[in-house]
Amino acid sequence: MNGVKLDQHDRNILKILQRDASISQRELADRINLSQNACWRRINALRDAGLILNQSMMLNRRLLGLGLVVFVMVKTRHHSADWLEKFRNHVSTLPEVVDFYRIGGDYDYFLKVVTNDMDSYDEVYQRLIAKVELDSVTSYFAMEAIEEQRPLPL
Repeated sequence: MNGVKLDQHDRNILKILQRDASISQRELADRINLSQNACWRRINALRDAGLILNQSMMLNRRLLGLGLVVFVMVKTRHHSADWLEKFRNHVSTLPEVVDFYRIGGDYDYFLKVVTNDMDSYDEVYQRLIAKVELDSVTSYFAMEAIEEQRPLPL
C-alpha cells in the first residue's frame, strides 16, 4: 500500500468509517476494542498519512430528483498535454459528472453522469461537446442501481 503499514485496528477503523463517518468516536473505539484516545490518535495518523481524505455523506439521489445515471465513453484523436488539460478543465465545470477517468481500451475517457432525466442529460451532453473536439461519445443508461458507492475492499 505505497509504504503505509496498516494493522487490523487501522483496517477496522477504515472499514467502519467508510460505511458511517458519523459514528461517534466512543462507539468506534468500543467496536474495535481500543480506548477513545488510542482510536483518536489512529484516526489522526490515518488522516496525516493521506488515507482519510475527507468525511462526507451519501445522499439519496432519487429523493433529490436525480433519477438518471449515464455512463459516458469518450474517444478522441487528440492526446497532447494541452488538449488533455483543456478537456479536464472543461469536464470539471460540469457538476453532473460525478466520476471521471482516463482509461485504456477502445475508449479514452469514462464519465459517470448523474442528472434528473433524459432532457437534463441532453443539456449535459451539449455542454460536454461544445468546448472540446471529441471523436465519439457513447452513452449507456443505467436501468437499475444494484449497488452504488460501495466501500473500498480493505
